[in-house]
Amino acid sequence: MQRSKKIASVLLSVTMLSGACAAAGSTTAHASGTGAGLAEWALNAYYSGWSYVYGGATPGTVDCSGLIYSYCGGNARGGDSQLYASSESGYISNGIPRVHGLGLHMDGHVGVYIGDGMAVDARNDDEDVCYDTLDYMGWTQWYKVGAIDYIENGWEQFNGDYYYYENGEYIVNTSRTIDGTTYYFDSKGRSSDTPSNPSSSNSSSSSSSSDNSSSDSSSSDSSSDNSSTNDDSSSTEEVKEESQTEPSLYKNGDEGDEVKKIQERLKELGYYTGEVTGKFDDATEAAYTQFQQAAGVAVDGISGTDRDVLYSDDCPTYADAQALLAEQTPTYQLGDQSNAVLTIQNRLAILGFFNEIATGYFGETTLQAVEAFQLANNLEATGIVDQATYQAMFSATALSNNGYALATSVEYTGPYAMPQGGSSQFVLQNTQNQNYAHSAAVVASAANKVTKKALSNTSADAPVFFSAVVKRNLNVGLWFVVVLALLSVFGGVFIIKNVKASKKARRARSKKSYTRVKTEARYW
Repeated sequence: MQRSKKIASVLLSVTMLSGACAAAGSTTAHASGTGAGLAEWALNAYYSGWSYVYGGATPGTVDCSGLIYSYCGGNARGGDSQLYASSESGYISNGIPRVHGLGLHMDGHVGVYIGDGMAVDARNDDEDVCYDTLDYMGWTQWYKVGAIDYIENGWEQFNGDYYYYENGEYIVNTSRTIDGTTYYFDSKGRSSDTPSNPSSSNSSSSSSSSDNSSSDSSSSDSSSDNSSTNDDSSSTEEVKEESQTEPSLYKNGDEGDEVKKIQERLKELGYYTGEVTGKFDDATEAAYTQFQQAAGVAVDGISGTDRDVLYSDDCPTYADAQALLAEQTPTYQLGDQSNAVLTIQNRLAILGFFNEIATGYFGETTLQAVEAFQLANNLEATGIVDQATYQAMFSATALSNNGYALATSVEYTGPYAMPQGGSSQFVLQNTQNQNYAHSAAVVASAANKVTKKALSNTSADAPVFFSAVVKRNLNVGLWFVVVLALLSVFGGVFIIKNVKASKKARRARSKKSYTRVKTEARYW
């Protein structure tokens, strides 16, 4: 009988182990994938309304790391494990590469970088899968997911558009001649035309780009292999020739005649007010950054292909940029509540002026943080975020709480007009002037989430932040009352004990005195 029980126990254990292995295998339907594939997978999760379930890693029900794991599988399941297993990572404060499908990390949470400053994450039970701007959640690090093959060079299709990668990042604000066709790429990296041969110069980070025979191994005979290899070689040579004609980069610390020309043009447009020295110094970098923000190109303070915009007749002047900013920038002050206020609070937190939880409500703490920022940046301390304050707050030269510039800014993502007929005609345009219904839907969705959350956690008379302060004060008060009560009890016990000891001592002295007097009277 005992032997039968042991055999049955072993069989049951084997059955349970087999079931666990089968269940584990079912969650790794994808052995690997691409960066663009992961980004599209995350977008599909958002638009399909996937639910957040802690520990979930199957399509439709995922947690934060399960959103990534459900696409590509891999050995790392948890968010921290995915970061540690990554082959490459960095801090977002230093900038994020132009790569689709990067992993995003913050303390206790991970997400997916879609590109163009947008991210998707499976957030919590209340909000499920969300699609917000990169700075909304305060992500701290980016990383390449270990089970993903990221493209190094060549074409990649994402969300219906084509992008061209060079050295591991898709290119922006430039043009390339590939296979005899010239393609223009806007500020978001999208190609102006569909490539005639999407496989040209295409190689991923996990394969050798020089192995032409392996890339052509799917061909049916050797003659077609050779022709395909020759085509790839010629297209690569064309790309190299195009790269050789590109202007060189100029950044802080460089000098020369071209830098002098840049300073003269910036001064003519009103961005630069210093002397034309031919040295790319801090003032030149700040002026160039302002130009980039106004022109709607990538904001990095480095002069590259965007000099075509700078030297064009249609380049926006400093006065044009200020006028446009005045139209786009409303005023935020005490009592306001919106998603824009939430963005301001997050920016103030990065600069070190705001240490509370960002709620989107402009309360007293936000007012004090704005005043402190204004004082640190030589602005009138009104506590109101007007045009000048807003511009200074989101510029690369904004001074932090310790008096130093972080050299980071929120990228102006407004598009510029594509060249027509081969000419370089760049026009400053507001983002709303083009049909970005998708971006508008994203902003509206984020605003609705913030409003819903605010209404569910507050009364009609008290804002979120005020409620949080009241609760915190009540907790402190309750703690103070408990401590005071304990001190009173211990103090009372000590006093009563001392009183009793004093009475006992007095009775002992009285009894001793009475005995002495009685003894003396007996002998008299």
